[in-house]
Amino acid sequence: MAPQGSRAELEFGGPLGAAALMLLLPATMFHLLLVARSGPARLLGPPPYLPELEELWSPWALLLCLTWLGLQAALYLLPARKVAEGQELKDKSRLRYPINGFQALVLTALLVGLGVSAGLPLSALPEMLLPLAFAATLTAFIFSLLLYLKALVAPASALAPGGNSGNPIYDFFLGRELNPRICSFDFKYFCELRPGLIGWVLINLALLMQEAELRGSPSLAMWLVNGFQLLYVGDALWHEEAVLTTMDIIHDGFGFMLAFGDLAWVPFTYSLQAQFLLYHPEPLGLPLASVICLINAVGYYIFRGANSQKNTFRKNPSDPRVADLETISTATGRRLLVSGWWGMVRHPNYLGDLIMALAWSLPCGVSHLLPYFYLLYFTALLVHREARDEQQCLQKYGLAWHAYCRRVPYRIVPYIY
Repeated sequence: MAPQGSRAELEFGGPLGAAALMLLLPATMFHLLLVARSGPARLLGPPPYLPELEELWSPWALLLCLTWLGLQAALYLLPARKVAEGQELKDKSRLRYPINGFQALVLTALLVGLGVSAGLPLSALPEMLLPLAFAATLTAFIFSLLLYLKALVAPASALAPGGNSGNPIYDFFLGRELNPRICSFDFKYFCELRPGLIGWVLINLALLMQEAELRGSPSLAMWLVNGFQLLYVGDALWHEEAVLTTMDIIHDGFGFMLAFGDLAWVPFTYSLQAQFLLYHPEPLGLPLASVICLINAVGYYIFRGANSQKNTFRKNPSDPRVADLETISTATGRRLLVSGWWGMVRHPNYLGDLIMALAWSLPCGVSHLLPYFYLLYFTALLVHREARDEQQCLQKYGLAWHAYCRRVPYRIVPYIY
């Protein structure tokens, strides 16, 4: 019998691809951090210099990183407004998850506000981005190793479909165990939205405050980037329960791919536009700012509308908001939407995501490619994720999926892709 993860190895390039990504992703993150503060700010050029280890390593940065994780873990353990059940597992059980991510965001904001009013030098945070990113990367590597060792003694029913290939490099990268927990504390669910997303908007805020110190007040472009991305993070945490049906939670193991992505990649690369604006101020008039706000609003409308429609249908297909939508029956008993947002393209939420990504980059102007890295990266990520979704759905729904694809021929962008 072929190893359970053999198909996934082809998907990610196997052990060689996993090893390459474990080097390439941190290197890309550090490259972006270095070039964002350089004069030329060239995305495709070499970094202005290679930092010495003394510039990367800081015990204070590591302590700050671990303190941040500890704070978010403490907020995770607070009483939740709701406890939700996840998808049914191999052993027919369902795990329970606290829905208190938005509460954690609000409490973090209150604590930061109190800290700043008491003299916390938040505006000094941008000067620590390199050592903080290094500390987060180191934490992700050690955490992934501990997760891998924990998975070695996990029962077979607890292993992820793709991270059980038998190759230690590949399994370390993808993650062997599907839902690693200690008691009720779910490590993957905790990392998915809490420390990285909230850390992202905190870094944005620190960059805004430092710009205010340097130039007297934050620029309109900086306000737009902070506002757009805070809306996105707030939305994700307000609708936290929806993450329980994503591929990250129900299919992928928890290894370096997700640990590094959640703890390091998200806060330090998704804040790239704000980093760029601190070192390369961009004048922005109200007419253009209004157009950019409209673009972001359109993207958010599509993103939120599509996700809400999907989540409502999954919870209760008889809900009046979705009861009249046309569907296709499948052999599994589930039905596929072929009207509404999901009759326009197969992944309308991805389309909304990409439109918002464009709006986040436009305040930075068009003289540099660097601020558009997120849009380019996210396009590649969503196209790859869409291909994984297609394969999963084809295996799950068979002929019904072929019928759905005939009804909805476009994947992400109508009449283009």
